[in-house]
Amino acid sequence: MALLSEHDPVGRADGFVPEVSSDEDTDASEEPKDYVPGCFEGPEKNLEILFKPDIGHPNGCRELPRDALDQICMAARCTILSKVSNAHLDAYVLSESSLFVYSHKMILKTCGRTTLLRCLHPLLRHTAQLGLELEWLGYSRKNYTFPDDQCFPHSSFQEEFAYLKKHPNLSAHLDGSGYVLGPITGDHWLVYVSDKSDRPSFQSTERTLNIMMFDLDAEAAALFYQDKCPTAADMTRRSGIPDLVPGAVIDDRAFEPCGYSMNAILYGSYTTVHITPEPECSYASFETNTPLKSYTSLINNVLATFRPGRVVITMMADAAGLQQITENPFDNAGIVIPGFGCYNRSSTSFTKVEGDCCVHMGNWELLSQDDVAVADIEHRKSNRMASF
Repeated sequence: MALLSEHDPVGRADGFVPEVSSDEDTDASEEPKDYVPGCFEGPEKNLEILFKPDIGHPNGCRELPRDALDQICMAARCTILSKVSNAHLDAYVLSESSLFVYSHKMILKTCGRTTLLRCLHPLLRHTAQLGLELEWLGYSRKNYTFPDDQCFPHSSFQEEFAYLKKHPNLSAHLDGSGYVLGPITGDHWLVYVSDKSDRPSFQSTERTLNIMMFDLDAEAAALFYQDKCPTAADMTRRSGIPDLVPGAVIDDRAFEPCGYSMNAILYGSYTTVHITPEPECSYASFETNTPLKSYTSLINNVLATFRPGRVVITMMADAAGLQQITENPFDNAGIVIPGFGCYNRSSTSFTKVEGDCCVHMGNWELLSQDDVAVADIEHRKSNRMASF
């Protein structure tokens, strides 16, 4: 994601939803906010929209012209930088994260002070012109590190929820519910889902895993500075990212003076990586909708690559998709990375929302060497007691 964007996000955080005309989702009274070095909001806002199958243009969302996609991104305060495609989807690297376009599904991830929800009106307007009908919408994000820096309507989850409920161009389409997973006093996950599907639940087995990593190891983070690795290809190769997405087509981007974004596509699946290496706010995310039966090895390899101090893992899945998983990654109380350390799970949460949508969230923290020694002693004691 761009640490130094060409676009200065603008906004306000007064807690009220302004009157918005049916043609424009902008507010001329908004004032730009200056970027403060070391205060970049790495964790992304996430938006996924599904449209009813076999309704509208046969190419669906992939029929949207580039100028329509530009308008959608402009409303979110980001721009398209590059694109890769295959027979299943189009993947765009954005100035702030990523956009994925399938025939009847769109996924947008934006970081920093972007205004992701404000893209909904132009998105629904352009897709309606193709005859598409909304079936399901999900919006989610982790709690902010720098909440005061956010722009309207993203200063709080209450403001976001009110925007979706009261916006004159959205309220007729959306009637969802909001949820909070995880400790409200620590890292937690905010979720909004609106489900208008009338298909049997067993027809969908999708699932999306997101690994959000904080306090990156200094050596791992250093690879995403241009003075260490001048090009995106150097960053990709030296960090070992290709090993995380074997066989996939990679589209990577380096930012000045630091920062990195990557999309990878393989058949109908995507993987996306975004990295903010600044020590004051270091962050890396790894998200994929690859339908694995076990995510244990993937999670371990991702953690070994970036070596964070703490980890937040989330999964949003259809109930039928969850049943295809043979190992639930949220059952792992401890994650051992050989040669580096052990992560201890501090909390985990689960709920089912709006029918068959299952959402998981868990927090893990890297143990100190002293904590590892104590944990090893307790483990040995429990094994001795079990032998009696």
